[in-house]
Amino acid sequence: MHIRVDSAVTGRRVVMAIKTCLFDMGNVLLYFSHDTMCRNAAAVSGASEDRVRDVLLNSGLQWQLERGEISEREFHEGFERQLEATVEFDALKYAVGDIFRLNQSIVPLLAELKQLGLRLVLLSNTSITHLQFIQDNFDVLNAFDALTTSYQAGVLKPESKIYEDALSKADCAPHECFYTDDIEEYVTAARNFGINAEVYSDTSKTRTVLQALGVIVSS
Repeated sequence: MHIRVDSAVTGRRVVMAIKTCLFDMGNVLLYFSHDTMCRNAAAVSGASEDRVRDVLLNSGLQWQLERGEISEREFHEGFERQLEATVEFDALKYAVGDIFRLNQSIVPLLAELKQLGLRLVLLSNTSITHLQFIQDNFDVLNAFDALTTSYQAGVLKPESKIYEDALSKADCAPHECFYTDDIEEYVTAARNFGINAEVYSDTSKTRTVLQALGVIVSS
């Protein structure tokens, strides 16, 4: 059912067709840094940052974890094996997880959307390690009704299956969804499903886009 609200700006009744908002996590809800991840992992392993980057990123180990192809234990074992070093499991887990900083500007927007009765769904390429770190250290995901993550879906954006998973949790048609992501390729893939999608650059722009779609959020 469409939500009708009074517009404080126009005084008119407005039909809000958007029922569910899908949000990317990295560099939308929280800022993150792969450089920090490599620096942290280098500190606990004694290896150089360049060597750690080769192991974590260039070899594909991190992407295997984000795709759900390996467990955290297998990730740890692969890291040790490639570095030919011994690293404490919890120390490595914390090192690769402690890379996030909350996007403070997005928090009030999420609250407004919830107050309007919209459904919130996460749509993120992420690992179990990163998701658990965020859940343990930040409250931002508490506003969400459902989570679609790459490690649970077994695929990474922009593969179709992860969008299909998110839409199955949206509880509405694709054209009744809004999605924002900082990566244009992932936004384009969402649009191919009929989702209203825009590249995230800052929260004020997202507010403007939502207003254009009939969602009555503040400027």
